[in-house]
Amino acid sequence: MATAVAEQTASRLVNASASNELSGTRWVGRFPTSTSLEELDQPFRKNVKALMEAVNLAGGNVSIAATYRRKERAYLMHYASAIATGAIKPESVPTMVGVNIEWVHEKPEQSREAARQIAVAYAIVFPPALDSRHTARNAIDMSISGVRNKKISDASGKKVLIKTDSDLVEVARTYSVIKLLSHPPHWSDNGF
Repeated sequence: MATAVAEQTASRLVNASASNELSGTRWVGRFPTSTSLEELDQPFRKNVKALMEAVNLAGGNVSIAATYRRKERAYLMHYASAIATGAIKPESVPTMVGVNIEWVHEKPEQSREAARQIAVAYAIVFPPALDSRHTARNAIDMSISGVRNKKISDASGKKVLIKTDSDLVEVARTYSVIKLLSHPPHWSDNGF
């Protein structure tokens, strides 16, 4: 059985396109995630801008880490994480047009280590989805600070004193910017 796996791996390496490049951290800088609000779809873009304006007017700060995530980057993140955790074997990863990556290295442990290094470089905390609110242009990873004990206007104009993170989450909800509570920086149009 081990011989058959070794032969399949060798065959895949020999038959791989000359333009395919082995997986590794050099892939992390390719297909960057945007931090621009202009990459978001409407009405989510308008809603996020309105929430950010309310935060800024209250004296708070917003730091954006990610908005739109290209499908190519989602593919790299998803499969690097899956290979690193052993959820999928490198030779089982489907190809993606435009991403000429070779996940299968000469030795299985090299494949898994390369994927682990990619996952670490991406700072992956939760297994990334192939299709997400980020790839649909309806999510933002942002941190909001400096609002505790300040009043922020909700979408109706009502001033709300922010005593807890829950207060901020409820104000954001009035703008249809919904917090994914299990993932601290993630906000979207539907909470996923």
